[in-house]
Amino acid sequence: MSALHPLLVRHARATRAFLVASVVLGTLAAVAIVAQAWLIADTVTRAFQGHEGAAAMRGALALLLAVVLARAAIAWSSELAAGRTSARAKSELRMALLRRAAQPGRDGLVAGRTGEIAVLATRGIDALDDYFALYLPQLLLAAIVPLVVLVAIATADWISAAIVAVTIPLIPVFMALVGATTHERMDRRVAALQRLSGHFLDVVAGLPTLKVFGRAKAQARSIAQVTDRYRVATLQTLRIAFLSSLILELVAVLSVALVAVAIGLRLMGGDMSLRAGLFVLVLAPEAYLPLRRLGANYHASAEGVAALEQVAAVLDAPPRARGTRRDVPDPATFGLRVEGVTVTYSGRAEPALNDASLEVGGGEVVALAGPSGCGKSTLLGVLTGLVVPERGSVWIGDAELSELDPDAWRAQIAWLPQRPHLLAASVADNVRVGRRDATDAEVAAALDAVGLTAVVDRLPDGVATVLGDGGAGLSAGERQRLALARVFVRDAPLLLLDEPTASLDGASERQVLDAVVRLARGRTVLLVAHRSALLELADRVVEVGRAEVAA
Repeated sequence: MSALHPLLVRHARATRAFLVASVVLGTLAAVAIVAQAWLIADTVTRAFQGHEGAAAMRGALALLLAVVLARAAIAWSSELAAGRTSARAKSELRMALLRRAAQPGRDGLVAGRTGEIAVLATRGIDALDDYFALYLPQLLLAAIVPLVVLVAIATADWISAAIVAVTIPLIPVFMALVGATTHERMDRRVAALQRLSGHFLDVVAGLPTLKVFGRAKAQARSIAQVTDRYRVATLQTLRIAFLSSLILELVAVLSVALVAVAIGLRLMGGDMSLRAGLFVLVLAPEAYLPLRRLGANYHASAEGVAALEQVAAVLDAPPRARGTRRDVPDPATFGLRVEGVTVTYSGRAEPALNDASLEVGGGEVVALAGPSGCGKSTLLGVLTGLVVPERGSVWIGDAELSELDPDAWRAQIAWLPQRPHLLAASVADNVRVGRRDATDAEVAAALDAVGLTAVVDRLPDGVATVLGDGGAGLSAGERQRLALARVFVRDAPLLLLDEPTASLDGASERQVLDAVVRLARGRTVLLVAHRSALLELADRVVEVGRAEVAA
Protein backbone atom coordinates (compact mmCIF):
# COMPACT_ATOMS: atom_id res chain seq x y z
CA MET A 1 0.00 0.00 0.00
CA SER A 2 1.61 3.20 -1.18
CA ALA A 3 1.59 6.44 0.73
CA LEU A 4 1.26 9.93 -0.72
CA HIS A 5 3.10 10.14 -4.02
CA PRO A 6 6.00 12.63 -3.69
CA LEU A 7 5.29 13.96 -7.19
CA LEU A 8 2.13 15.64 -5.88
CA VAL A 9 4.01 17.50 -3.18
CA ARG A 10 6.69 18.72 -5.61
CA HIS A 11 4.59 19.68 -8.62
CA ALA A 12 1.02 20.16 -7.33
CA ARG A 13 1.02 22.91 -4.73
CA ALA A 14 -2.72 22.49 -4.14
CA THR A 15 -1.96 19.11 -2.53
CA ARG A 16 -0.11 20.69 0.40
CA ALA A 17 -3.11 22.72 1.59
CA PHE A 18 -5.30 19.68 1.05
CA LEU A 19 -3.09 17.57 3.30
CA VAL A 20 -3.33 20.11 6.12
CA ALA A 21 -7.10 20.36 5.72
CA SER A 22 -7.42 16.57 5.59
CA VAL A 23 -5.44 16.12 8.81
CA VAL A 24 -7.68 18.65 10.58
CA LEU A 25 -10.86 17.10 9.19
CA GLY A 26 -9.61 13.58 9.99
CA THR A 27 -8.92 14.52 13.60
CA LEU A 28 -12.36 16.09 13.93
CA ALA A 29 -13.92 12.98 12.37
CA ALA A 30 -12.11 10.73 14.87
CA VAL A 31 -13.28 12.85 17.83
CA ALA A 32 -16.83 12.82 16.46
CA ILE A 33 -16.74 9.01 16.13
CA VAL A 34 -15.70 8.60 19.76
CA ALA A 35 -18.30 11.13 20.93
CA GLN A 36 -21.03 9.41 18.93
CA ALA A 37 -20.14 5.98 20.33
CA TRP A 38 -20.16 7.30 23.89
CA LEU A 39 -23.52 9.06 23.44
CA ILE A 40 -25.09 5.94 21.92
CA ALA A 41 -23.79 3.74 24.76
CA ASP A 42 -24.92 6.26 27.39
CA THR A 43 -28.38 6.71 25.85
CA VAL A 44 -29.03 2.96 25.53
CA THR A 45 -27.80 2.31 29.09
CA ARG A 46 -30.00 5.04 30.55
CA ALA A 47 -33.00 3.76 28.61
CA PHE A 48 -32.64 0.06 29.52
CA GLN A 49 -30.99 0.16 32.94
CA GLY A 50 -32.17 3.52 34.21
CA HIS A 51 -35.62 3.26 32.57
CA GLU A 52 -35.44 6.92 31.55
CA GLY A 53 -37.88 8.20 28.95
CA ALA A 54 -37.33 10.32 25.87
CA ALA A 55 -38.20 13.51 27.74
CA ALA A 56 -35.50 12.90 30.34
CA MET A 57 -32.93 12.18 27.63
CA ARG A 58 -33.88 15.07 25.37
CA GLY A 59 -30.53 16.81 25.91
CA ALA A 60 -28.49 13.65 25.21
CA LEU A 61 -30.52 12.89 22.08
CA ALA A 62 -30.09 16.46 20.80
CA LEU A 63 -26.36 16.22 21.41
CA LEU A 64 -26.25 12.88 19.58
CA LEU A 65 -28.09 14.43 16.63
CA ALA A 66 -25.62 17.32 16.62
CA VAL A 67 -22.68 14.89 16.54
CA VAL A 68 -24.24 12.94 13.64
CA LEU A 69 -24.78 16.16 11.70
CA ALA A 70 -21.21 17.20 12.48
CA ARG A 71 -19.90 13.92 11.03
CA ALA A 72 -21.98 14.51 7.90
CA ALA A 73 -20.61 18.06 7.60
CA ILE A 74 -17.04 16.81 8.02
CA ALA A 75 -17.56 14.15 5.33
CA TRP A 76 -19.08 16.76 2.98
CA SER A 77 -16.20 19.15 3.61
CA SER A 78 -13.68 16.40 2.92
CA GLU A 79 -15.34 15.52 -0.41
CA LEU A 80 -15.53 19.18 -1.40
CA ALA A 81 -11.86 19.76 -0.60
CA ALA A 82 -10.91 16.58 -2.46
CA GLY A 83 -12.85 17.60 -5.58
CA ARG A 84 -11.40 21.10 -5.73
CA THR A 85 -7.88 19.91 -4.97
CA SER A 86 -8.14 17.22 -7.63
CA ALA A 87 -9.11 19.78 -10.28
CA ARG A 88 -6.28 22.14 -9.33
CA ALA A 89 -3.69 19.37 -8.98
CA LYS A 90 -4.59 17.91 -12.38
CA SER A 91 -4.27 21.32 -13.98
CA GLU A 92 -0.86 21.90 -12.36
CA LEU A 93 0.41 18.45 -13.35
CA ARG A 94 -0.77 18.88 -16.94
CA MET A 95 1.00 22.22 -17.24
CA ALA A 96 4.17 20.76 -15.71
CA LEU A 97 3.98 17.75 -18.05
CA LEU A 98 3.44 19.87 -21.14
CA ARG A 99 6.22 22.28 -20.22
CA ARG A 100 8.63 19.39 -19.64
CA ALA A 101 7.58 17.51 -22.77
CA ALA A 102 8.02 20.68 -24.84
CA GLN A 103 11.63 21.04 -23.77
CA PRO A 104 13.76 19.87 -26.69
CA GLY A 105 16.37 17.18 -26.49
CA ARG A 106 18.34 14.97 -28.81
CA ASP A 107 15.73 12.22 -28.71
CA GLY A 108 12.86 14.33 -27.42
CA LEU A 109 10.52 13.12 -24.68
CA VAL A 110 7.58 13.00 -27.05
CA ALA A 111 9.35 11.73 -30.15
CA GLY A 112 7.41 8.68 -31.31
CA ARG A 113 5.25 8.80 -28.16
CA THR A 114 2.61 11.37 -29.06
CA GLY A 115 -0.24 8.92 -28.41
CA GLU A 116 1.17 7.86 -25.04
CA ILE A 117 1.80 11.44 -23.92
CA ALA A 118 -1.69 12.45 -25.05
CA VAL A 119 -3.32 9.64 -23.03
CA LEU A 120 -1.12 10.42 -20.03
CA ALA A 121 -2.01 14.13 -20.09
CA THR A 122 -5.75 13.46 -20.47
CA ARG A 123 -7.22 10.16 -19.33
CA GLY A 124 -4.20 9.20 -17.21
CA ILE A 125 -4.22 12.37 -15.12
CA ASP A 126 -8.04 12.32 -15.02
CA ALA A 127 -7.73 9.10 -13.01
CA LEU A 128 -6.51 11.28 -10.13
CA ASP A 129 -10.16 12.12 -9.38
CA ASP A 130 -10.55 8.80 -7.59
CA TYR A 131 -7.11 9.18 -6.01
CA PHE A 132 -8.10 12.46 -4.35
CA ALA A 133 -11.78 11.74 -3.72
CA LEU A 134 -11.46 8.17 -2.43
CA TYR A 135 -7.93 7.04 -1.71
CA LEU A 136 -6.06 10.02 -0.26
CA PRO A 137 -8.74 11.02 2.34
CA GLN A 138 -8.98 7.40 3.47
CA LEU A 139 -5.19 7.21 3.68
CA LEU A 140 -5.17 10.06 6.20
CA LEU A 141 -8.20 8.72 8.07
CA ALA A 142 -6.51 5.32 8.28
CA ALA A 143 -3.55 6.98 9.98
CA ILE A 144 -5.63 9.04 12.44
CA VAL A 145 -8.91 7.29 13.28
CA PRO A 146 -7.63 3.84 14.37
CA LEU A 147 -5.14 5.42 16.75
CA VAL A 148 -7.75 7.72 18.35
CA VAL A 149 -10.30 4.91 18.56
CA LEU A 150 -7.75 2.52 20.06
CA VAL A 151 -6.88 5.04 22.78
CA ALA A 152 -10.60 5.57 23.53
CA ILE A 153 -11.21 1.80 23.75
CA ALA A 154 -8.21 1.39 26.07
CA THR A 155 -9.72 3.89 28.53
CA ALA A 156 -12.83 1.72 28.78
CA ASP A 157 -11.48 -1.84 28.41
CA TRP A 158 -7.84 -2.78 28.03
CA ILE A 159 -8.63 -6.36 26.96
CA SER A 160 -10.65 -5.21 23.95
CA ALA A 161 -7.95 -2.68 23.16
CA ALA A 162 -5.35 -5.47 23.15
CA ILE A 163 -7.46 -7.56 20.76
CA VAL A 164 -7.90 -4.60 18.41
CA ALA A 165 -4.19 -3.73 18.61
CA VAL A 166 -3.22 -7.29 17.66
CA THR A 167 -5.72 -7.74 14.82
CA ILE A 168 -5.56 -4.30 13.17
CA PRO A 169 -2.08 -4.87 11.65
CA LEU A 170 -3.46 -7.89 9.76
CA ILE A 171 -5.38 -5.61 7.42
CA PRO A 172 -2.33 -3.58 6.23
CA VAL A 173 -0.40 -6.84 5.79
CA PHE A 174 -3.09 -8.28 3.52
CA MET A 175 -3.42 -4.94 1.73
CA ALA A 176 0.31 -4.89 1.03
CA LEU A 177 0.23 -8.42 -0.39
CA VAL A 178 -2.77 -7.70 -2.59
CA GLY A 179 -1.52 -4.22 -3.50
CA ALA A 180 1.78 -5.52 -4.86
CA THR A 181 -0.02 -7.80 -7.30
CA THR A 182 -2.58 -5.16 -8.22
CA HIS A 183 0.07 -2.51 -8.84
CA GLU A 184 1.93 -4.79 -11.22
CA ARG A 185 -1.20 -5.63 -13.16
CA MET A 186 -2.37 -2.01 -13.22
CA ASP A 187 0.97 -0.94 -14.68
CA ARG A 188 0.47 -3.48 -17.45
CA ARG A 189 -3.10 -2.26 -17.98
CA VAL A 190 -2.05 1.39 -18.30
CA ALA A 191 0.80 0.42 -20.63
CA ALA A 192 -1.64 -1.58 -22.78
CA LEU A 193 -4.03 1.38 -22.94
CA GLN A 194 -1.25 3.74 -23.97
CA ARG A 195 -0.02 1.36 -26.66
CA LEU A 196 -3.57 1.08 -27.95
CA SER A 197 -4.07 4.85 -27.90
CA GLY A 198 -0.71 5.58 -29.50
CA HIS A 199 -1.28 2.98 -32.22
CA PHE A 200 -4.80 4.26 -32.86
CA LEU A 201 -3.59 7.88 -33.07
CA ASP A 202 -0.83 6.96 -35.51
CA VAL A 203 -3.27 4.95 -37.65
CA VAL A 204 -5.80 7.79 -37.77
CA ALA A 205 -3.07 10.29 -38.70
CA GLY A 206 -1.87 8.05 -41.52
CA LEU A 207 -5.27 6.76 -42.62
CA PRO A 208 -5.23 8.47 -46.04
CA THR A 209 -1.85 6.91 -46.85
CA LEU A 210 -2.94 3.49 -45.53
CA LYS A 211 -6.09 3.67 -47.64
CA VAL A 212 -4.14 4.53 -50.79
CA PHE A 213 -1.81 1.52 -50.31
CA GLY A 214 -4.57 -0.86 -49.18
CA ARG A 215 -3.26 -1.33 -45.63
CA ALA A 216 -6.23 0.05 -43.69
CA LYS A 217 -7.81 -3.35 -42.96
CA ALA A 218 -4.51 -4.81 -41.73
CA GLN A 219 -4.18 -1.95 -39.24
CA ALA A 220 -7.78 -2.48 -38.13
CA ARG A 221 -6.92 -6.10 -37.26
CA SER A 222 -3.85 -4.92 -35.35
CA ILE A 223 -5.95 -2.47 -33.30
CA ALA A 224 -8.44 -5.27 -32.56
CA GLN A 225 -5.63 -7.45 -31.19
CA VAL A 226 -4.29 -4.66 -28.94
CA THR A 227 -7.85 -3.93 -27.74
CA ASP A 228 -8.36 -7.57 -26.82
CA ARG A 229 -5.15 -7.60 -24.76
CA TYR A 230 -6.33 -4.48 -22.94
CA ARG A 231 -9.69 -6.15 -22.21
CA VAL A 232 -8.00 -9.22 -20.73
CA ALA A 233 -5.69 -7.07 -18.56
CA THR A 234 -8.68 -5.07 -17.25
CA LEU A 235 -10.67 -8.20 -16.32
CA GLN A 236 -7.68 -9.70 -14.51
CA THR A 237 -7.28 -6.51 -12.47
CA LEU A 238 -10.99 -6.46 -11.58
CA ARG A 239 -10.85 -10.08 -10.45
CA ILE A 240 -8.04 -9.30 -8.01
CA ALA A 241 -9.91 -6.23 -6.78
CA PHE A 242 -13.02 -8.25 -5.91
CA LEU A 243 -11.03 -11.01 -4.21
CA SER A 244 -9.00 -8.55 -2.15
CA SER A 245 -12.16 -6.79 -0.94
CA LEU A 246 -13.51 -10.14 0.24
CA ILE A 247 -10.30 -10.87 2.16
CA LEU A 248 -10.29 -7.48 3.91
CA GLU A 249 -13.95 -7.77 4.89
CA LEU A 250 -13.40 -11.25 6.27
CA VAL A 251 -10.44 -10.16 8.42
CA ALA A 252 -12.36 -7.17 9.80
CA VAL A 253 -15.49 -9.19 10.57
CA LEU A 254 -13.56 -11.90 12.40
CA SER A 255 -11.64 -9.28 14.42
CA VAL A 256 -14.83 -7.49 15.51
CA ALA A 257 -16.35 -10.88 16.34
CA LEU A 258 -13.45 -11.63 18.74
CA VAL A 259 -14.06 -8.31 20.51
CA ALA A 260 -17.82 -8.97 20.70
CA VAL A 261 -17.36 -12.46 22.13
CA ALA A 262 -14.94 -11.20 24.81
CA ILE A 263 -17.34 -8.39 25.78
CA GLY A 264 -20.34 -10.75 25.87
CA LEU A 265 -18.62 -13.23 28.17
CA ARG A 266 -17.58 -10.51 30.62
CA LEU A 267 -21.01 -8.91 30.56
CA MET A 268 -22.57 -12.28 31.47
CA GLY A 269 -20.05 -12.69 34.27
CA GLY A 270 -20.64 -9.18 35.59
CA ASP A 271 -17.04 -8.14 35.04
CA MET A 272 -17.97 -5.26 32.73
CA SER A 273 -20.62 -2.55 32.75
CA LEU A 274 -23.19 -2.31 29.98
CA ARG A 275 -22.18 1.27 29.18
CA ALA A 276 -18.50 0.34 28.74
CA GLY A 277 -19.39 -2.79 26.76
CA LEU A 278 -21.66 -0.90 24.37
CA PHE A 279 -19.11 1.88 24.01
CA VAL A 280 -16.37 -0.57 22.99
CA LEU A 281 -18.70 -2.61 20.80
CA VAL A 282 -19.82 0.47 18.85
CA LEU A 283 -16.26 1.76 18.53
CA ALA A 284 -14.54 -1.50 17.52
CA PRO A 285 -15.83 -1.58 13.88
CA GLU A 286 -14.81 2.06 13.48
CA ALA A 287 -11.19 1.10 14.14
CA TYR A 288 -11.17 -1.24 11.13
CA LEU A 289 -13.45 0.75 8.82
CA PRO A 290 -10.90 3.31 7.51
CA LEU A 291 -8.42 0.55 6.70
CA ARG A 292 -11.09 -1.52 4.96
CA ARG A 293 -12.16 1.45 2.87
CA LEU A 294 -8.55 2.27 2.11
CA GLY A 295 -8.00 -1.24 0.75
CA ALA A 296 -11.20 -1.09 -1.31
CA ASN A 297 -10.42 2.38 -2.70
CA TYR A 298 -6.85 1.46 -3.54
CA HIS A 299 -8.09 -0.29 -6.68
CA ALA A 300 -10.11 2.76 -7.71
CA SER A 301 -6.97 4.90 -7.50
CA ALA A 302 -4.47 2.37 -8.85
CA GLU A 303 -4.74 3.69 -12.41
CA GLY A 304 -4.09 7.21 -11.16
CA VAL A 305 -1.07 6.01 -9.18
CA ALA A 306 0.29 4.23 -12.26
CA ALA A 307 -0.21 7.40 -14.29
CA LEU A 308 1.60 9.41 -11.60
CA GLU A 309 4.58 7.07 -11.92
CA GLN A 310 4.77 7.78 -15.63
CA VAL A 311 4.31 11.52 -15.14
CA ALA A 312 7.11 11.39 -12.56
CA ALA A 313 9.35 9.62 -15.10
CA VAL A 314 8.89 12.60 -17.43
CA LEU A 315 9.04 15.40 -14.86
CA ASP A 316 11.96 13.96 -12.90
CA ALA A 317 14.11 13.29 -15.94
CA PRO A 318 17.36 15.27 -15.81
CA PRO A 319 16.72 18.66 -17.44
CA ARG A 320 18.66 19.56 -20.50
CA ALA A 321 21.53 21.98 -19.93
CA ARG A 322 20.42 25.47 -20.91
CA GLY A 323 22.67 28.25 -22.11
CA THR A 324 22.52 31.67 -20.46
CA ARG A 325 24.19 34.04 -22.92
CA ARG A 326 21.64 36.51 -24.30
CA ASP A 327 23.82 38.77 -26.46
CA VAL A 328 23.30 36.72 -29.61
CA PRO A 329 25.44 37.71 -32.63
CA ASP A 330 23.36 38.74 -35.64
CA PRO A 331 23.10 35.71 -38.00
CA ALA A 332 22.48 38.07 -40.94
CA THR A 333 25.90 39.60 -40.34
CA PHE A 334 28.05 36.78 -38.97
CA GLY A 335 26.34 33.76 -40.55
CA LEU A 336 26.81 30.38 -38.88
CA ARG A 337 29.22 27.47 -38.79
CA VAL A 338 28.50 23.76 -38.16
CA GLU A 339 31.47 21.66 -37.06
CA GLY A 340 31.46 17.85 -36.87
CA VAL A 341 27.82 17.45 -35.82
CA THR A 342 26.58 13.88 -35.30
CA VAL A 343 23.00 12.93 -34.44
CA THR A 344 21.74 9.38 -33.86
CA TYR A 345 18.10 8.93 -32.97
CA SER A 346 16.97 6.43 -30.36
CA GLY A 347 16.29 2.99 -31.80
CA ARG A 348 18.39 3.56 -34.90
CA ALA A 349 21.76 2.04 -35.59
CA GLU A 350 22.81 4.48 -38.30
CA PRO A 351 23.26 8.18 -37.48
CA ALA A 352 20.84 10.59 -39.12
CA LEU A 353 23.71 13.07 -39.40
CA ASN A 354 27.33 11.97 -39.22
CA ASP A 355 30.23 14.37 -38.65
CA ALA A 356 28.44 17.13 -40.58
CA SER A 357 30.27 20.41 -41.22
CA LEU A 358 28.90 23.46 -43.00
CA GLU A 359 29.61 27.20 -43.17
CA VAL A 360 27.01 29.79 -44.21
CA GLY A 361 28.13 33.38 -44.63
CA GLY A 362 26.15 36.36 -43.40
CA GLY A 363 23.40 37.26 -45.90
CA GLU A 364 24.03 34.10 -47.95
CA VAL A 365 21.28 31.86 -49.31
CA VAL A 366 22.32 28.20 -49.09
CA ALA A 367 20.21 25.30 -50.34
CA LEU A 368 20.53 21.81 -48.86
CA ALA A 369 19.90 19.12 -51.46
CA GLY A 370 20.01 15.35 -51.28
CA PRO A 371 17.81 12.24 -51.09
CA SER A 372 15.08 11.90 -48.49
CA GLY A 373 16.37 10.72 -45.11
CA CYS A 374 19.89 12.02 -45.58
CA GLY A 375 19.65 14.40 -42.61
CA LYS A 376 18.61 17.76 -44.09
CA SER A 377 15.69 18.28 -41.68
CA THR A 378 17.82 16.98 -38.81
CA LEU A 379 20.41 19.64 -39.55
CA LEU A 380 17.73 22.34 -39.38
CA GLY A 381 16.55 20.82 -36.11
CA VAL A 382 20.07 21.17 -34.71
CA LEU A 383 20.17 24.83 -35.76
CA THR A 384 16.86 25.56 -34.04
CA GLY A 385 18.06 23.87 -30.86
CA LEU A 386 15.25 21.32 -31.00
CA VAL A 387 17.70 18.49 -31.68
CA VAL A 388 20.79 18.23 -29.48
CA PRO A 389 23.76 16.57 -31.23
CA GLU A 390 25.74 13.92 -29.45
CA ARG A 391 28.93 15.34 -30.91
CA GLY A 392 29.98 18.53 -32.64
CA SER A 393 29.12 22.20 -32.25
CA VAL A 394 27.34 25.10 -33.94
CA TRP A 395 28.81 28.61 -33.93
CA ILE A 396 27.21 31.98 -34.63
CA GLY A 397 30.07 34.43 -34.83
CA ASP A 398 32.09 33.93 -31.64
CA ALA A 399 29.20 32.30 -29.76
CA GLU A 400 28.60 28.57 -29.51
CA LEU A 401 24.94 27.60 -29.79
CA SER A 402 25.01 25.58 -26.55
CA GLU A 403 26.06 28.73 -24.65
CA LEU A 404 23.16 30.83 -25.92
CA ASP A 405 19.87 31.23 -24.10
CA PRO A 406 17.40 29.18 -26.22
CA ASP A 407 14.71 31.87 -26.16
CA ALA A 408 17.16 34.60 -27.14
CA TRP A 409 18.51 32.44 -30.00
CA ARG A 410 15.09 31.44 -31.33
CA ALA A 411 14.07 35.10 -31.39
CA GLN A 412 16.59 35.38 -34.27
CA ILE A 413 15.06 32.48 -36.24
CA ALA A 414 12.08 32.11 -38.55
CA TRP A 415 11.55 28.38 -39.12
CA LEU A 416 9.22 26.63 -41.52
CA PRO A 417 9.21 22.88 -40.72
CA GLN A 418 8.54 20.22 -43.31
CA ARG A 419 5.13 19.46 -41.85
CA PRO A 420 3.87 22.68 -40.19
CA HIS A 421 0.87 22.36 -37.92
CA LEU A 422 -2.06 24.75 -38.14
CA LEU A 423 -4.21 25.38 -35.09
CA ALA A 424 -7.97 25.14 -34.74
CA ALA A 425 -8.09 28.94 -34.64
CA SER A 426 -8.67 31.90 -36.94
CA VAL A 427 -6.52 32.57 -40.00
CA ALA A 428 -5.09 35.66 -38.30
CA ASP A 429 -4.24 33.75 -35.12
CA ASN A 430 -2.48 31.09 -37.17
CA VAL A 431 -0.33 33.76 -38.80
CA ARG A 432 0.39 35.35 -35.41
CA VAL A 433 2.00 32.11 -34.28
CA GLY A 434 5.04 33.66 -35.97
CA ARG A 435 4.77 36.80 -33.83
CA ARG A 436 2.05 37.34 -31.28
CA ASP A 437 2.05 41.14 -31.43
CA ALA A 438 1.72 41.35 -35.22
CA THR A 439 -0.77 44.03 -36.28
CA ASP A 440 -3.69 43.45 -38.62
CA ALA A 441 -1.79 45.29 -41.36
CA GLU A 442 1.27 43.04 -40.88
CA VAL A 443 -0.91 39.93 -41.00
CA ALA A 444 -2.56 41.16 -44.19
CA ALA A 445 0.85 41.92 -45.74
CA ALA A 446 2.15 38.44 -44.88
CA LEU A 447 -0.92 36.81 -46.42
CA ASP A 448 -0.52 38.93 -49.53
CA ALA A 449 3.17 38.01 -49.78
CA VAL A 450 2.31 34.31 -50.04
CA GLY A 451 -0.64 34.89 -52.40
CA LEU A 452 -3.40 34.06 -49.95
CA THR A 453 -5.29 37.36 -50.02
CA ALA A 454 -7.81 36.17 -52.61
CA VAL A 455 -8.27 32.86 -50.82
CA VAL A 456 -8.88 34.55 -47.45
CA ASP A 457 -11.32 37.03 -49.00
CA ARG A 458 -13.46 34.10 -50.15
CA LEU A 459 -13.73 32.71 -46.62
CA PRO A 460 -16.95 33.52 -44.68
CA ASP A 461 -15.29 35.80 -42.11
CA GLY A 462 -12.03 36.62 -43.87
CA VAL A 463 -9.01 36.48 -41.56
CA ALA A 464 -11.39 35.88 -38.62
CA THR A 465 -12.54 32.58 -40.12
CA VAL A 466 -11.83 29.73 -37.69
CA LEU A 467 -10.10 26.77 -39.30
CA GLY A 468 -10.41 23.17 -38.23
CA ASP A 469 -7.62 21.27 -36.54
CA GLY A 470 -4.62 20.97 -38.85
CA GLY A 471 -5.98 23.73 -41.10
CA ALA A 472 -9.14 21.87 -42.15
CA GLY A 473 -11.02 24.10 -44.58
CA LEU A 474 -7.96 24.89 -46.71
CA SER A 475 -6.25 22.85 -49.40
CA ALA A 476 -2.82 21.33 -48.81
CA GLY A 477 -1.11 24.08 -50.79
CA GLU A 478 -3.07 26.81 -49.00
CA ARG A 479 -2.10 25.35 -45.63
CA GLN A 480 1.56 25.37 -46.68
CA ARG A 481 1.37 29.00 -47.75
CA LEU A 482 -0.43 29.98 -44.52
CA ALA A 483 2.42 28.43 -42.54
CA LEU A 484 4.89 30.35 -44.72
CA ALA A 485 3.05 33.58 -43.84
CA ARG A 486 4.25 33.04 -40.25
CA VAL A 487 7.83 33.33 -41.51
CA PHE A 488 7.05 36.64 -43.19
CA VAL A 489 5.39 38.15 -40.16
CA ARG A 490 8.23 37.01 -37.88
CA ASP A 491 10.82 39.16 -39.71
CA ALA A 492 13.88 37.31 -38.30
CA PRO A 493 17.49 37.61 -39.54
CA LEU A 494 17.92 33.83 -40.00
CA LEU A 495 15.48 31.85 -42.15
CA LEU A 496 15.29 28.06 -41.97
CA LEU A 497 12.92 26.81 -44.67
CA ASP A 498 12.22 23.09 -45.03
CA GLU A 499 10.62 22.50 -48.45
CA PRO A 500 8.63 25.77 -48.55
CA THR A 501 7.06 24.92 -51.93
CA ALA A 502 5.91 21.41 -51.01
CA SER A 503 2.32 20.60 -52.09
CA LEU A 504 2.10 23.72 -54.28
CA ASP A 505 1.01 23.90 -57.91
CA GLY A 506 2.98 25.84 -60.50
CA ALA A 507 1.22 29.19 -60.04
CA SER A 508 1.35 29.04 -56.24
CA GLU A 509 4.99 27.96 -56.35
CA ARG A 510 5.91 31.03 -58.41
CA GLN A 511 4.18 33.31 -55.89
CA VAL A 512 6.05 31.70 -53.01
CA LEU A 513 9.37 31.83 -54.85
CA ASP A 514 8.93 35.54 -55.51
CA ALA A 515 8.05 36.05 -51.84
CA VAL A 516 11.12 34.09 -50.71
CA VAL A 517 13.33 36.24 -52.92
CA ARG A 518 11.95 39.40 -51.31
CA LEU A 519 12.20 37.91 -47.83
CA ALA A 520 15.81 36.74 -48.29
CA ARG A 521 17.16 40.25 -48.87
CA GLY A 522 19.46 41.19 -46.00
CA ARG A 523 18.99 37.83 -44.26
CA THR A 524 20.87 34.56 -43.93
CA VAL A 525 18.82 31.75 -45.45
CA LEU A 526 19.21 27.98 -45.22
CA LEU A 527 16.60 26.08 -47.16
CA VAL A 528 15.95 22.41 -47.86
CA ALA A 529 15.03 21.98 -51.48
CA HIS A 530 14.27 19.26 -54.00
CA ARG A 531 12.71 21.35 -56.76
CA SER A 532 15.02 22.98 -59.25
CA ALA A 533 13.20 26.33 -58.98
CA LEU A 534 14.15 26.56 -55.30
CA LEU A 535 17.73 25.52 -55.98
CA GLU A 536 18.05 28.34 -58.50
CA LEU A 537 17.32 30.89 -55.76
CA ALA A 538 20.37 29.84 -53.74
CA ASP A 539 23.77 31.40 -53.89
CA ARG A 540 25.20 27.96 -53.24
CA VAL A 541 23.87 24.39 -53.22
CA VAL A 542 25.22 21.89 -50.69
CA GLU A 543 24.72 18.18 -51.30
CA VAL A 544 23.88 16.41 -48.05
CA GLY A 545 24.87 12.76 -47.75
CA ARG A 546 24.37 10.25 -44.97
CA ALA A 547 28.01 10.49 -43.97
CA GLU A 548 28.72 14.19 -44.08
CA VAL A 549 27.72 17.63 -45.34
CA ALA A 550 30.16 18.91 -47.89
CA ALA A 551 30.92 22.57 -47.47
